[in-house]
Amino acid sequence: MTMEARRILVVDDDPDILRILRDNLELDGYRVITASTGREALHLFEKVPAALIILDLYLPDMDGIQVCRSIREKSSIPVIMLTARDRVPDKVLGLETGADDYLVKPFDYLELAARIRVCLRRQGPVVRPAESIEVGDLRIDLVKNTVWKSEVKVALTRTEFTLLLLLARNVGRVLNRAAIRQTLWPEGELYRDSRVIDVHVQHLRSKLEDNPAEPQYIVTVPGVGYMLP
Repeated sequence: MTMEARRILVVDDDPDILRILRDNLELDGYRVITASTGREALHLFEKVPAALIILDLYLPDMDGIQVCRSIREKSSIPVIMLTARDRVPDKVLGLETGADDYLVKPFDYLELAARIRVCLRRQGPVVRPAESIEVGDLRIDLVKNTVWKSEVKVALTRTEFTLLLLLARNVGRVLNRAAIRQTLWPEGELYRDSRVIDVHVQHLRSKLEDNPAEPQYIVTVPGVGYMLP
């Protein structure tokens, strides 16, 4: 599968929405590029091939309708439009301009993910993320959401699995606690205390490491965060 077939352009002027969508889409196996203005979106559209665009209706320099019209003059790439206003005229205008689908904020990411799959299916062969990730003798099954170590299944909680998957998708990159917290609990500030993350890391180590006191998989980078080397 080409890199282009797994790339999604997300356009929104809200940095929190961009971050949450990028993190969740990357967890689903897509490559993500982001833009916060209409002009930046059109520039990226021209320069970086993508399979689908998630486009906010209201942008600071030009609205999503103008952006969508410009894109439609050159491409039939699927466009999912986002807006904070649940008004029929807005929906009709967006769809008539060339958007393939329309979603009102706030929305559930699972619904957006389903609509992405539908749009890509209409466009051609179904875009399927990789079915597994392997790091050393660890294998993360992305279809069944299971983890195996040396072909022995490791029982993880949902949070532990998400944490491990986040680290595995960023092998060699140090993730700070703020980035980890945003991915584990994107819905709010319930878990402000970084010690909660440390506890989950300890539990994960106890299940994966031969010697949790000398971890080989989940390494602490003092003063920064955690990583899979």
